[in-house]
Amino acid sequence: MNALPPVTLLVIAKEPVPGRVKTRLTPPYTPQEAATLAEAALTDTLRTLLQAPARRRVLALDGTPGPWLPSGYDVVPQSPGGLDERIVAAFAHCDGPTLLVGMDTPQLTADMIAGVGRDGRDAWFGPAADGGFWALGLADPARAGALVRGVPMSTDRTGAIQRIRLAEAGLAVTDLPVLRDVDTATDAAAVAAFCARGSRFAAVLNSMAEVVR
Repeated sequence: MNALPPVTLLVIAKEPVPGRVKTRLTPPYTPQEAATLAEAALTDTLRTLLQAPARRRVLALDGTPGPWLPSGYDVVPQSPGGLDERIVAAFAHCDGPTLLVGMDTPQLTADMIAGVGRDGRDAWFGPAADGGFWALGLADPARAGALVRGVPMSTDRTGAIQRIRLAEAGLAVTDLPVLRDVDTATDAAAVAAFCARGSRFAAVLNSMAEVVR
């Protein structure tokens, strides 16, 4: 029996520029510190996905690649529009089973997504603790428009509405673990505690705490 094809891993992210990313971390962090934390979270995410088996890895980026980008990724620009439209456009760069993740969950491990694209399911869904979602996978990324477009983003009901969309489309869905996004300083401290050994995010956050002390 032939193995199911490996998944395409797709990251949607912003260039970590002060004042443009993680603005809810300010205060207590400065815009520069918030951007440094965002870069660390993105670095951890990209490195983790390098450890997961994949047919292809894609970064849909709003901005310009920097030294934080490891080799092994195809970089495509994000399209204009709301987040739902940008997600749809990101999926359009992929074919075959594809898992999209954001840059806000540096505690992600390769084991959490090991079955994606290999379990014969139609979709994979990673709910976020704040009511959003941190991951969305589709066996057929061409369906993203019908499944994602129009879902209200950045609300405490976003994840529930997106999950209902998948179910109402008749898809067989695998639910991934609930993860906490890094949005506030409280989130950052909680997430850092769950990051793996060697996490860039945890190290940066701890160094900032040392400066404060």
